[in-house]
Amino acid sequence: MAYRFQPQTPYGGQLAPAIPTQSLLAQVLGITALGLCVTALSAWLSQDFVTPGMGLVAMIVGFILLIAINATRANEGLSLLLFYAFTFLEGVGIAPVIGQYLRAFGPDVVVNAALTTGLGMFALAAIVYATGLDLRRFQGIFLIALLGLIVLGIVSIFVRFIHPETYAWLTLVIFSGLVLIDFARLRAGGNGLSPVLMATSIYLDAINIFLALLQIFGGRRSSD
Repeated sequence: MAYRFQPQTPYGGQLAPAIPTQSLLAQVLGITALGLCVTALSAWLSQDFVTPGMGLVAMIVGFILLIAINATRANEGLSLLLFYAFTFLEGVGIAPVIGQYLRAFGPDVVVNAALTTGLGMFALAAIVYATGLDLRRFQGIFLIALLGLIVLGIVSIFVRFIHPETYAWLTLVIFSGLVLIDFARLRAGGNGLSPVLMATSIYLDAINIFLALLQIFGGRRSSD
């Protein structure tokens, strides 16, 4: 299910120390990339023995770590350590889903979803940096749309009234918009947020886009 990390301004309303934009971009992308590698390794190592129940527990603990990352944002080292612990648990949490697609369709679907996610994130970032596109003023609209998506996902667990592929496309559209917002914030210097907080937000954008694409590509394969 889609969920979103909403970073907050540090305690006391004080902003994080200013970091040159290029340095900030390198830090955030480096942290995000390593986090995604940790998730990929964790999912690969645990796909054969992690049950859906274990994956759910990992997701719940991971959500608690998200809160802790935000709470420890004044301590960059601890926040970074919690972030990597979270990315490991995220890999455990999505391992059963990835395993299902591997068994049903083979590795091509997973690889294509991962590559498309990476290329898509790069393209969206390039658009922001090349054109100066800034959708931050629409952040509230996208967060309300995401909240509606989460409620829709919960309801659909009990009452199947929306096709999974339709839900995946909605997820893809909303998180693509959030990617544009996150990179606009990054281009503007971070709005006082630390590199770890920004990396956490972009990381979750990537994970949700990947899962949406996995559903879309898997749906196409099953209908062939």
